[in-house]
Amino acid sequence: MKVLVTGAAGFIGFHVSKRLLERGDEVVGFDSVNDYYDPGIKEARLRLLPEFNRKASSGFHFIRANLADRAGVEACFADHQFDRVIHLAAQAGVRYSLENPHAYVESNIIAFTNIIEACRHNQIAHLTYASTSSVYGANTNMPFSEYRAADHPLQFYAATKRANELMAHSYSHLFGLPTTGLRFFTVYGPWGRPDMALFLFTKSILAGEPIKLFNNGNHTRDFTFVEDIAEGVIRASDQPAAPNPDWDSDDPDPASSSVPWRIFNVGNNNPIKLTSYVAALEEALGRKAIVDFLPLQPGDVPDTFADTSALEGAVGYKPATPVREGVRLFVEWYRRYYGV
Repeated sequence: MKVLVTGAAGFIGFHVSKRLLERGDEVVGFDSVNDYYDPGIKEARLRLLPEFNRKASSGFHFIRANLADRAGVEACFADHQFDRVIHLAAQAGVRYSLENPHAYVESNIIAFTNIIEACRHNQIAHLTYASTSSVYGANTNMPFSEYRAADHPLQFYAATKRANELMAHSYSHLFGLPTTGLRFFTVYGPWGRPDMALFLFTKSILAGEPIKLFNNGNHTRDFTFVEDIAEGVIRASDQPAAPNPDWDSDDPDPASSSVPWRIFNVGNNNPIKLTSYVAALEEALGRKAIVDFLPLQPGDVPDTFADTSALEGAVGYKPATPVREGVRLFVEWYRRYYGV
């Protein structure tokens, strides 16, 4: 197939593009390569992608542009006939959304509108897009289930991703566009984002500097290995959303619809305390961490826990990489990449 992957220079986008290329698909990557975090690691990911191509001719083509540029998105779709679109580009980061909400409107609302409009006008067979576990917000009923409402986000970032889910439903209803939203749970692993906890902890521990554990280290997170996330994305993309024949408008299921629209959690289904995560990192590094325990930060969700039964039932897959193994693989990559 020919697949558009937005955010191809990003953490998850790189891993998804890599897997698609390895199985012989043609991938068009689209990314602005902005400086929200070190562009150098994004460029390094992009340089690697052609190496995974299994086609005789070039299977990877890259477009360096901003998805908020409507003309650029339209030109991309005019130049290529895509079988699928996997939309992973977004402005990420919970705390940054408190400082710069306009970046989230541009990247998560305007850009999403441009992508979904292009999918509509070019008869794309399936749009799969990234959402987030943060949409569960004030919910405390664990594990988080797609079959319960998620209408109380605690940060603007989560609000924009929930908006994407609702925008997708309107297009599935009005134009019959099959759409699948994937709620990712705390992704980590090789080639990760330098602004995320595992990266920051590793850098600080190796430098003998203290790490910050918010909520006094009492957070629990459903840490999910990036290769598991990529597998879930591709399996969901390969199976276009279809209407749920049992959907009842008097008792609406929040995870499906009478139109080709659906929502899945993609998580490890095995939450651990942040202190246990740090212990796994200490073991992999062979060093102890110096810890500063700090209070809960504005917008933080204390706990996450994914119910993944819907994903498993629909596509036959459940993320399962143990955290100790995933952290070990991250540390091996980190040492190689930085020459530590």
